[in-house]
Amino acid sequence: MKEKLWNKNFINACAANFLMASSFNLLMPTIPIYLTEELGVEHSKIGIVLSSYALAMLMVRPFSGYLIDVFDRKKMLLISLSVFVAIFTGYLFAITIVAFMLLRFIHGLFWGISTVSSNTVAIDIIPSSRRAEGIGYFGMNMNLAMAIAPFIAINIFDAFGFHTLIACSIIMGILAITVASFIQTPLRPKPEEKPPLSFDRFILLKGIPIFLNQVLVTVGWGMLVSYAVLYGRDNHIPNAGMFFLFVAAGLILSRITSGRFVDKGHIHPVAIIALSIITVSLFTFACFHSVVSYFTSAFFVGVGYGTMLPALQTCFVNMAPHDRRGTANSTYLMAFDLGLAIGMLLGGFLSEVHPLSFLYYTASALSFIAIWMYAIVSRRVYNKNS
Repeated sequence: MKEKLWNKNFINACAANFLMASSFNLLMPTIPIYLTEELGVEHSKIGIVLSSYALAMLMVRPFSGYLIDVFDRKKMLLISLSVFVAIFTGYLFAITIVAFMLLRFIHGLFWGISTVSSNTVAIDIIPSSRRAEGIGYFGMNMNLAMAIAPFIAINIFDAFGFHTLIACSIIMGILAITVASFIQTPLRPKPEEKPPLSFDRFILLKGIPIFLNQVLVTVGWGMLVSYAVLYGRDNHIPNAGMFFLFVAAGLILSRITSGRFVDKGHIHPVAIIALSIITVSLFTFACFHSVVSYFTSAFFVGVGYGTMLPALQTCFVNMAPHDRRGTANSTYLMAFDLGLAIGMLLGGFLSEVHPLSFLYYTASALSFIAIWMYAIVSRRVYNKNS
């Protein structure tokens, strides 16, 4: 008999995660538009602004993993989430590119701690026999927020302006804190002494090959979330913001099915198929510019990333002991952050000298390399250390 996955705690964790991610992702597609149309900022500088928050997350992830493994995980979640929500008020007063860079950097620090906390709390709640399935459903909330929130954000931005959008982010963040406060986490025995500081307390060293594998493929995600709408508008795609809804549809389909195959031991075929779907979808997105190809590519991008991300997160968690789950999750999220930052920054510079389609040809090529890296290196590393 299967252990129960959808209990009250897991539902609260998923809801809090979705609200938290939605509050943050409301700003992802609108800051580039706001900076371009309202402040007249160049594309290359937009890339710097966008990547500043990802750089901050990259810096804080290793330390947050250590803190979450040492201190109470729920308290860490509530504290970091509260500060994260409070920072939104700063955007109401930001009128310069420097102010936006500073806010995005500080926001990234507390977003990094919040996401490691929420992921680790969720894994503590999920039954071990349904870990990949649970991670898939939990992660689906994050990915759905990354897909749906930008679509909603563009409509709010066009209708009511940037400041109204910030108010919506604050409200969703407060709801996330409220829901998270009801999560009951299992008791963990307190260690007699804090674990000694060492490099492997900050990053899962045996997971570095998979870390690099993930960086390669998430560069494309960074380019998509930052420039997909601008790319659609350049190609005269009506309602280009609906790109994220089609991504969400692909995410839902993949998350519902892929985790079960991973739990049954098929993690490697799942990962390789997902990487292949991402490679082809990004190439198609770059190559064809019709309405049909634009939204079809978006759907399969969602399928690919929705299948790949929980599979790689399961790899990290399965290679770590219980008291290193925070470290495993921070390593997984660090790889995502690094790929995201590179995608945003590289996208900004490439778009200055190439059409936006070149960004997605580049991302497709990196994903193609990731397929072979996983098949040759990452699979062997996982089999040795899981």
